[in-house]
Amino acid sequence: MIDPSQLLRPEKLYDGKPVAAFRDYTVDDEDPIRQRVRRTYYTMHTNMTVDLVKRKMDKWLKFDHFKSTMKDALVKLDALVDESDPDTQYPNIVHSFQTAERLRRDHPADDWLHLTGLIHDAGKVMALYGEPQWCVVGDTFPVGCKWAKSIVYGDDSFKENPDTYNPKYNTACGMYEPGCGVERLMMSWGHDEYLYRVLVHNKSTLPRQALLMIRYHSFYPWYAGGEYGHLITEKDNHIKEAVLKFNQYDLYTKSAGVPDIEALWPYYEKLIDKYIPGVLEW
Repeated sequence: MIDPSQLLRPEKLYDGKPVAAFRDYTVDDEDPIRQRVRRTYYTMHTNMTVDLVKRKMDKWLKFDHFKSTMKDALVKLDALVDESDPDTQYPNIVHSFQTAERLRRDHPADDWLHLTGLIHDAGKVMALYGEPQWCVVGDTFPVGCKWAKSIVYGDDSFKENPDTYNPKYNTACGMYEPGCGVERLMMSWGHDEYLYRVLVHNKSTLPRQALLMIRYHSFYPWYAGGEYGHLITEKDNHIKEAVLKFNQYDLYTKSAGVPDIEALWPYYEKLIDKYIPGVLEW
């Protein structure tokens, strides 16, 4: 549970943590958090194959696991601490409000952007319905082609993945055509793709820019690592720009300050009713 003494007003949320201190994946066998993060990624990279992604899509994209409003799904994230994240030990609902409130402060007129910040990790609810976290959280990457060097923990973490040795998948293009475009890539299964599909399935009226921010916000090897240029087209630049805009709020708002979530809910409930109303199929 959150310590009430840590509740801060939104404008005082952020504690000035140096940028270089974020996303530090240094291996440290004496640090249990770093051990947990490394274990999560190694398990992900061992198991995340083309066949597994197809199975997860078949399982989750029937949207028959539960029905819930967006608010109720978000509230469930109070029970989830992301095992892949070295930057925060708070429940995911805290991170959701931290992201949303910084976006609200910097872009007061863009209410759809505030809501995007709030819901961007809602797909992690899969972890509360039977999925192991390694198949829900963390950075994403395409399956079906050679693993990019900038993926967290690099080549070593994929040494037990069978697709590493499959000639259909272990070349630069693998199962894709050069310049096919980012939306033609089969991404590793996780909360990004799932939430994007949930929103489309339930006919959310969020702008397309918001949906793309959600779908690719964990694709660090592309927009931060500069990888996959041979598969991306110039038409994808607008997607990259949107994700980069969102990323600074997703990443750098993780701090020791905790927003007063109960006080903020009325504002965000109005946005949910505007863009993602009613009971959704998950």
